[in-house]
Parts: sequence; structure tokens; C-alpha cells
Amino acid sequence: MRVPEPNYRFFLEAMKNKKPERMPIYEHNIDAGFIEKAIQVPMTELMNGTPADQKKFMKYYVDFWVNNGYDTVSYERGIPLSCPGSGCLRIHTQPVLTTPESVEAYPWDKIEDMYFEQNGPWFEMFAEEIFKHDNVRGLGGPGYGIFETVQDLVDYTELCYLSVDDPEMVQDIFNRVIDLYERIWSRFLRDYAEPYCVCRMGDDLGFATQTLLPHDNIRQWIIPGYKKIVDLVHASGRPFILHSCGKIFDVMEDILATGIDAKHSNEDNIAPFHTWVERYGDRICNLGGIDMNILCLETPENIRKKVFETIEENIDFGGFALGCGNSIPDYIPVEGYFAMVNAANEYRLKQYGG
Repeated sequence: MRVPEPNYRFFLEAMKNKKPERMPIYEHNIDAGFIEKAIQVPMTELMNGTPADQKKFMKYYVDFWVNNGYDTVSYERGIPLSCPGSGCLRIHTQPVLTTPESVEAYPWDKIEDMYFEQNGPWFEMFAEEIFKHDNVRGLGGPGYGIFETVQDLVDYTELCYLSVDDPEMVQDIFNRVIDLYERIWSRFLRDYAEPYCVCRMGDDLGFATQTLLPHDNIRQWIIPGYKKIVDLVHASGRPFILHSCGKIFDVMEDILATGIDAKHSNEDNIAPFHTWVERYGDRICNLGGIDMNILCLETPENIRKKVFETIEENIDFGGFALGCGNSIPDYIPVEGYFAMVNAANEYRLKQYGG
């Protein structure tokens, strides 16, 4: 199917909470495994190959987004993967921070350099590939969020116990993680952000029925860190997106007060996408709209119908970009994904032409 010529400036208009001439499309992430399945090329193995292999991987990755009509390409490199002993959240390892002494002894001051030693070459490869496309830019930055990184070091269950048994230790951990994020984000924005037009943090604060921590804990331990990262990104001249799963309405006003420009992640089981747009569309751009379950379970015809309904319901609320409400992992059916993106591009071509 023919897709519109890319132009990231339309996405920047949406980030200002304005209705651009052409609706952007947005994905938080498209897994390399899904792209491999879609293009039927064994690209994931290239990630662990030679530098030439890795550059080839990056070309496949960026080309997939561009070839399917995206104006921006989402790309992140996760911070917790550079934290020694981490993995409680990602791979269910044992906590590395268990006592105040272990927090004090942890090599906080070494992680920034480790992060850029591991990820600097990938950001450089991404930049090289992005700049082959005049009107395409990156979206993302250092990956994962403050709360997720704490969970990766402490374990969520243990964190809940510690929040009662030793709240001072928990505060110390969050303070140190926020400081780490400030240092990594500052260096990223200075040295690697040139191909990025928008930055983003993904930090899931809730699940289907409520937040994962009490509201006051989120306000005390996490929100101040968001404000610091948002301010850094804004000082660089870029808008900021927060991706956060879960029923987080009770802390949304606090999140909005940090200055975010857009919010992503929606699940119909929590609230229809239009609920988020009605509540917050006068202040921020809203991204997504198509629940993952729809992409997994519905027919291409029903997905196409849902896409057009979602667009018509939300496109006049200022900033809006359509995409999956969460992300595109490798288990999403290829036909379901293409039913969504092809329908969105069909609308965009009629809306603005090429």
C-alpha cells in the first residue's frame, strides 16, 4: 500500500496539542522480532553480530517504520540493563538492594559511563540511519522509567514491604535513581539527541484497577523525578511524552503538573481511549487508541472499522496520533498490525495527499 511521504513536523504540531494538517501515527515500540516476522528476514540475529551486522540491523529497523508511513522512529536503550545485578522486574532475579548498606555500597557513580559505553555506538548507528531520511526523526532516548528501574533493583514485592518497614531507605533509593537518570539524560541530550525530535519515558505506574503504589508515595518518590527529566528535555528544545500503563487517573493531575506534552498507553479494560482524550485533551496530546486485544483477536475488517471510528471520535481534540494503545510485541498477528496501520495511512492519504 502507498504511504504518505514522511514529515516529522506534523508530529511536532501534535505535540503542541494542535491539530496538524495530517494526522501522525505513533508506536511506543515495534519489537525487532515482530519486524523480522513481518518482513521475513532474519534480522534479530544481527544485533549480536559484528558492527557491520549491527548497522544492517539498524537499516532494517528504521526502514520498516519509514516504509509503513511513520514520521518518527521510536528507539530507546534501557538504563536498567547497565545497572549491575538488576533484573528483578525484567527477568525475575533476586534483589540487589536489600539493606541501607547495600544501597550505599552500590556503584551508582559508575553506571553512567557503563551505560554510554554499551549504548553510545547504538545511538550513533541510529543517528546515521535516521539522517538518510530528510523528514524522519527519532523519538525516545534512554529507556525505562524511574519506578521501573527501582523495581528492577529492589523487586516490587520487597519494595512494598520496605515502604512500610524502612521508608527512608526507599526514599534514598529513589533519590539515587533520579540522580542517575538526570546524569544519563543530560549526557544523552548533549551528545546523542541530534536525530531526536521528541523524547520519552516509559514508566508503568499502574495496572487494570489502580496504581501500583499508594498515590502519596508516587507523588513523593516518583513525580519529582519526572519533573526533573521533563525540564531537561524542554531545555533542549524538545517535547516530552510519558508512557504509563494502568489506571492512573488519581495521579494524572500531578503528572500533568510536571509539564509533559503527551501521554501514551490505553487499555479498553481500564477506560476507552476517548475517556483520556475528553479528560486531558485540552491540555496534552493523546497517543494510541487501538487496544492490543483488538489487534490480537479481531478480524482485519473489524480492526479497520475500529481505526476509522477512533480517528473520527478523537481527531478534533487538538493533539492526537493513532496507534496501538501499548506496543507491537512479536506475538501481535502481522495481519492485525497491518490492518491498523494500512487503515490509518488510507485516512492520512485522503486527508492530506502524499
